[in-house]
Amino acid sequence: MRKNDFNLNLPRYIDNQEPEDIQDIEGHLRGGIPAADIDALQPYWDVCPELRQTLFKANRPGYLDLAIPKETIKSTIYNHPEFVTFIESMNALFADWQKSTAVRLKNLQPGFHPKALIQELAEELLTHYTGKPLIDNYHVYQHLLDYWTDTMQDDCYLITSDGWKAENYRVLVKNNKGKEVDKGWACDLVPKTLIVARYFAEYQNLITELEAEQESVTAKLAELEEEHGGEEGAFSALDKVNKATVAARLKEIKNDKDAKEEADILKEWLKLSGEEAEIKKLLKDAEASLDALAYAKYPSLTEEEVKTLVVDDKWLATIASAIHGEMDRISQALTRRVKELAERYETPMHEVTSKVAELEAKVNAHLEKMGFSWN
Repeated sequence: MRKNDFNLNLPRYIDNQEPEDIQDIEGHLRGGIPAADIDALQPYWDVCPELRQTLFKANRPGYLDLAIPKETIKSTIYNHPEFVTFIESMNALFADWQKSTAVRLKNLQPGFHPKALIQELAEELLTHYTGKPLIDNYHVYQHLLDYWTDTMQDDCYLITSDGWKAENYRVLVKNNKGKEVDKGWACDLVPKTLIVARYFAEYQNLITELEAEQESVTAKLAELEEEHGGEEGAFSALDKVNKATVAARLKEIKNDKDAKEEADILKEWLKLSGEEAEIKKLLKDAEASLDALAYAKYPSLTEEEVKTLVVDDKWLATIASAIHGEMDRISQALTRRVKELAERYETPMHEVTSKVAELEAKVNAHLEKMGFSWN
């Protein structure tokens, strides 16, 4: 970056042009995947030499066949010992950078220069990944810069100005009448989600379970209404379906023996509706309790706890997710290319021609049975 005056514009560093994907005529005519296309994946075979032998087998000189069922390409690649070892080594590579960087970031003091920090971090990350197989160090670099722009930059300016302080505040918004309305609270440096994840995970798990229960009951209600919502359905006599109209209809047909099936359906709807209302109340109470617990936690946070929340749980966790996603992209790229080549050349021209002739004969036979002549 220094030779480009610290200009962070990626086109200065990388070539975005993709190589042309050339079709092989003989491969289409006679079948078989061109060895040249397999050789083009050499960076993968350098890392996983035995994986190539697992995926492909010889066809004829210059051409290969897929050696495994097409539907197992992804699992074969992901579970291959060499590929597993490669992913583990790349995870360890990031862990090394993460460990040293975490110490450095936690030692930041008020008054440091954020611009100098990101320049140093970006250059160190570039160097850390330079020459590593398969992964593009500039893609990794870009993940860091994107997160810096989106979030980390603002956090750093807060820290250099005020230190490692996590102070929450009420969010007050003026309504149409000019009156301030309390819309809850927030904390810019340490969002509520980080506090909940580290200190109140059990409460959040309870809320997640309640949300799942509510979704299940709501789905059952919708299914019941759809199943019996036709012109002759149990809900056909109602202008709209709610607790009041269903209860009124039940009272109306209470002594009608011929309406027993309708009554059972309406009772089931009331039962599910009651369960849904109860779960919603429990969920609302649980969310309010969690919100209060999280809000009350901030004043007791020590500086070391704030550093852990910001550096480990927020910054490095987000960057880690992005870079691990880059490894997923690399894995998926190989899977996608192998599948693409297998499908491109799996049916040679003579088989296609034969299949077309077979289908044409069937169509002609059907036309003759219908009294049509086809020349």
